[in-house]
Amino acid sequence: MADETHNSMDGRAEVVVQAGRIGELHQHVYRAEAPAAAPVPYQLPPALRRFEDRREEQERIARAVEDHPAGTGPLVVALTGMGGVGKTALGFHVARRLADRYPDGVLSVDLDDLRRDGSVEVADAIGELLTSLGASPEWLQRSYAGRTKQLWTRTQGKRLIVVVDNARYGSEVTPLLPASDRSLVIVTSQGALYDLDGTAAVEVPVGPLRTEDAAGLLRHLVDDPRLAAEPEAVTRLAQGCGGLPAALQVAGQWVRRYRRRSLSRLVAELTAELHGKGVPMVEAVWDAAYAGLTEEAARLYRLLPRLPGPRIEEPSASTLLLCGLDTAADALEELESAGLLDGRGEHGWRMHDLLRGHAERCARRDDPTGAERDGARRALVTWYRRQAARADLLAAGPRMTFAEIPGPVAATFPGGPGPVAATTTDGPATVADISFPGKPEALRWLETQRLALYGCVRLAFDAGLYEDAWALCEPLWTHFLDHPHYADVIDAFRTGVEAADRAESPLAMIRMRCQLARPLWEQGRHEEAAEQLRRALGAAEALGRSPRERKLKASTVEFRGLLKSETGDLTGAAEDFATSRAIHREIGNGYGVLLQTYLLGRTALRRGAYEEAVRHLEDAHASAVEQRRERMTSRTGFELGRALRLAGRSREAYALVEAALDGARARGSRTDEVRVREELALLADEHGDAATAERHRAAARRIVEQAGGIPAAEGQSS
Repeated sequence: MADETHNSMDGRAEVVVQAGRIGELHQHVYRAEAPAAAPVPYQLPPALRRFEDRREEQERIARAVEDHPAGTGPLVVALTGMGGVGKTALGFHVARRLADRYPDGVLSVDLDDLRRDGSVEVADAIGELLTSLGASPEWLQRSYAGRTKQLWTRTQGKRLIVVVDNARYGSEVTPLLPASDRSLVIVTSQGALYDLDGTAAVEVPVGPLRTEDAAGLLRHLVDDPRLAAEPEAVTRLAQGCGGLPAALQVAGQWVRRYRRRSLSRLVAELTAELHGKGVPMVEAVWDAAYAGLTEEAARLYRLLPRLPGPRIEEPSASTLLLCGLDTAADALEELESAGLLDGRGEHGWRMHDLLRGHAERCARRDDPTGAERDGARRALVTWYRRQAARADLLAAGPRMTFAEIPGPVAATFPGGPGPVAATTTDGPATVADISFPGKPEALRWLETQRLALYGCVRLAFDAGLYEDAWALCEPLWTHFLDHPHYADVIDAFRTGVEAADRAESPLAMIRMRCQLARPLWEQGRHEEAAEQLRRALGAAEALGRSPRERKLKASTVEFRGLLKSETGDLTGAAEDFATSRAIHREIGNGYGVLLQTYLLGRTALRRGAYEEAVRHLEDAHASAVEQRRERMTSRTGFELGRALRLAGRSREAYALVEAALDGARARGSRTDEVRVREELALLADEHGDAATAERHRAAARRIVEQAGGIPAAEGQSS
């Protein structure tokens, strides 16, 4: 393993209490500025379009809000109806109108963004809500039950609106409900949520727009005198779109494109399509919009369903087209202007499911062999693998990986007429890399692109790109250590294991199984984790004697020791850490020796062998100082301080723990600062200084509360 968790969140307690030495306590008060009040969350996109009708639905929701009784939990309004009918638009519209009644914020979560193979990892959805409410990622509880309690704590007594988009089952919604009957939850779903039990739910069916309202939306979208002059044609077009706002948007943009043609002629052309090809008029509308696109925009439209994530951004679009960013941006803007893409804020574009289906039909028709799609998929997988590996190297530094970073993706279209981007004096142009100015930007990119990255693992595997599939898992390990999205990571690493097996890559087989084991045991699935490690260790026995292979074997033994420690087999864990340390010594890996010595010291602490723990941790701390590893210097110093206190040597402990506090504050690690303050409180207790102990505990509680953690019971460690 030997990979450290990276905490980079900023945080400072308002008052810091330190003691110089245990014999004479000193209080140093740092008068830092009080933390600024967190902004009230408001997670609704701007109202860019006209909102037509829905008067009856809005009035029903307003009555439900007025009549909602106290003591019955939050009010849940379920908007149900077919895809494309405008449920999300109605939900957002209502939330905007009622926002003033709910001053604690408006939250939004789209469950389709988190859906994998039809199911949602609800713990991740709860995590999104918690971070929206100001909880820091490092303070999110790891278990589903823990996050549920955390959400209840953060929402008790609040007046919130929560919009839950694209639910399929009531069981996906119930855990997301705030613990306040003063809150409103707006849920959109294509079907009734029969299993939404134990809540005050009001179902509001949402049907297609009435013809006159659909025509009104068209008039707003087009703002053209032809619509006033030819009302019958407007009515036929509105009826042909089935009253679906998603279709009317495309129809309106299509009419705008052909300003010199009469509206009657345009509608007649669609009617001819309807009778000649037997397709619904709404399909004919989309076909007409597609036919009016430039070559680049049309190709991008066909390829967009290949994207593994829910968001569409310029870099990934340029990879699909194998072109420069400017060309991709032009194509995206053209698709948005045609009504075929929906732009939602700063996080890129989205494609409606109805239009995604149409784009796939266009792709099957215009790319019958699939060559265009296969080339785009391969480029996309390679590009994401390259960016993720670059981000990982910057965020985690050099570590044990087995896949090379692929080269830049050439900006040429396979099977096409030749380069689609200008060549340079050095050769063909390449698809642009993401710029990472520093570690924070690299970590942030991994988090914002996690859905695309996890999806890319499956995309690569399904395409038979097995090396790419397991190689993509390597940078996801760094992301997992700070952002444990368990359902995603377990699925990805299971795929990585199978991909490594199919690629017949022994080193990757072993590494993938070890990395799959950790999220399994952290979710309490100890037998599954043990089986993965048993197979990894069996394969490791067949490795050669090169330093790289020996290091992998040592890491595999360490993973087994960590699992034993997790399950309470401390003697077995110590044996594995000692074995791993011996291998690291043989190959001259100083950091490996340091880490295993540290783990031996922590294990001895848990066994109650305090003097043994002191010996191991003194060695580890000295090595960390010698190797100039700041984070491990702080960690080993903290654990050594704990061991000294438990061994009855508190006077020696205090300087070490105080230095660990300085280190935690310098790194901005609030989790470490809380642990260190709690230890300083215990040291103060031993000295009989109750006031100093309480100051440390109070500072720790403030940090936990500000970071969104679950506060400990009064007088207990958090």
